[in-house]
Amino acid sequence: MPQTPTTPTPPTTPATPRRWLTLLLLLVLCYGVAAAGAVATGDAGSTYAALDRPAWAPPGWLFGPVWTVLYGMIAVAGWLVARRPGPGRRPALVAWGVQLALNALWTPLFFAAEQYGLAFLDITLLLAAVMTTALLSSRVDRRAAWLLVPYLLWVGYAAALNLALWLTN
Repeated sequence: MPQTPTTPTPPTTPATPRRWLTLLLLLVLCYGVAAAGAVATGDAGSTYAALDRPAWAPPGWLFGPVWTVLYGMIAVAGWLVARRPGPGRRPALVAWGVQLALNALWTPLFFAAEQYGLAFLDITLLLAAVMTTALLSSRVDRRAAWLLVPYLLWVGYAAALNLALWLTN
C-alpha cells in the first residue's frame, strides 16, 4: 500500500510550566489592555449611545463580548508564536506588541479624549499592524495567523465605523 506524503509540522518546544506561564502573561497583558481602556473611558456606553451613528453600527452591548473573545485569541496567537523556535519568531512578536500598543491607544483617544480623527489614524495604523502581525505569524505558526483573522475583520469594520462617526460627529 503506497504511503501518502505528509507536510512536516514545525517543531515546538514542550509545554513546560514556563510555556504555560507565557500564555498566562499574554492573557493578562491582553485583558489588562481591555481593563485599562475601560478605566480610562469611564462610561463609554453612554458616549457611544449619544453619537450620531450609521444604521450599520452595532449595538453598544456587542462590543464587550466581541472584544472578550478577540483578546483571548490575540493572546493565544502570540503564545503560539512565542513557543516556536526560529528566526521569524522575533519579528512576529515585535509586530504583536506594536498592534497591542496601538489597540491600547484607541479607546482613550476615541472615548476619553473624543479625538475621533486621531482615533481613526490610530485604528488605521492598528489595521496595518494586525495585517503585518498575521503575515509574520503565518511564517512561524499558521494557526496563530488564523486566530488573528477575526481580529483583523473586526478592526477593519471598526475602522469604517470610526471614520463614519468622525465624519458625522
